[in-house]
Amino acid sequence: MTPRRLAEEAVATAKACGLEVEVLESAQIAELGMGAFAAVARGSDEPACLVVLRHRKKADGPCIALVGKGLTFDSGGLSLKPADKMTGMKQDMAGGAAVLAAMKAVGELDLNVDVTGLIPATENLPSGRAYRPDDVLTALNGKTIEIGSTDAEGRLILADSLTYACQLGATHIVDVATLTGACIIALGHTATGVMGNDTALVEAVIDAGERAGERMWRLPLFPEYRKLLDSEVADIKNVGGRAAGTITAAWFLREFVGDTPWVHMDVAGTAFADKSEPYRVAGATGAPTRTLVALAERLAGGMV
Repeated sequence: MTPRRLAEEAVATAKACGLEVEVLESAQIAELGMGAFAAVARGSDEPACLVVLRHRKKADGPCIALVGKGLTFDSGGLSLKPADKMTGMKQDMAGGAAVLAAMKAVGELDLNVDVTGLIPATENLPSGRAYRPDDVLTALNGKTIEIGSTDAEGRLILADSLTYACQLGATHIVDVATLTGACIIALGHTATGVMGNDTALVEAVIDAGERAGERMWRLPLFPEYRKLLDSEVADIKNVGGRAAGTITAAWFLREFVGDTPWVHMDVAGTAFADKSEPYRVAGATGAPTRTLVALAERLAGGMV
C-alpha cells in the first residue's frame, strides 16, 4: 500500500457512500506551509498526499474531525529501525484505515452530523533527501520543531493535519495513530490509550468505546510532562525521551489543536492481534472504527 494507493481507495470509498473527497498532493502540502508533514515525506520517491473526506449534514451543529495516521511504511527514516522492528511497519497506516472505515460507515448511516476525515499519507524512508536529527522544522501553525528522532514521524504528519482540521472549522477533533511502542508497554494489546484536553470529550470517547466493545484507558497530560519536550533551539522537540513516551507524544500533538476540544487515541497495541479470539480474527482489528462511529452517533444525537 503506497500513499497514492491509499488515496485511490479513499476516493472509491467516498464515491460509493456519498462523501465529498479531496486529495492534496505533495506540492499543495508544501504550499500550504505543512513543513512537518512535507519533511517526513522527503525521503521517499513515493509522493505523499493528504486525503480529506467530508460528510456534510448540519451546518449549525458540531463538526467532528477524525484524523488518522497514514504511514504506509515506516523504516524510521535516518533513525533507522533495527531489522526485526521494521517487519510489520506496513501496518503503521492503521489509524488512517480506521478513519476511512469510520467515514464509510458515517456516510452509509447518513448520520445527522458534520464529520470530516483527514488522512495524511506518506512513507518514512532514508535517502539523501531525508530530514535529519537536529533539523528544525516549521509547522503549519508556525511553531518550530527540533527533531530528536526521525522515527517519531507520525506525530509530525499529524501535527500539520490537526492544525488543518482546525482551519477547516472542526469543533471537536479525535486523532487515531499507532504512535508509540510505549503504549504497548503500558497497556498491552487490550486497551487503547486515550488522552485529551477536554474531559467531556475524553469521557464521550471512552463511553463510545464501552458501547462499541472496544476498551479505552485514559492517561494523564499533567503540565510536568510538557517540560520533557522543551527545546533550546525551537518551540518544541518531537521526542521527550523514554519516560512517559505515550504521554509526551500526546503532549506534542496537543500543541497543534489550540483550544479546540481534542482527544488522541494511541492504538499501537490494539490495531493488530497476533491470535484470534472469539470476537476477532488475527491480524488487523479495525480498532477503533466502531468507537469513532459510536461517537459520531452520539454527536448526531446532540450529546458532546
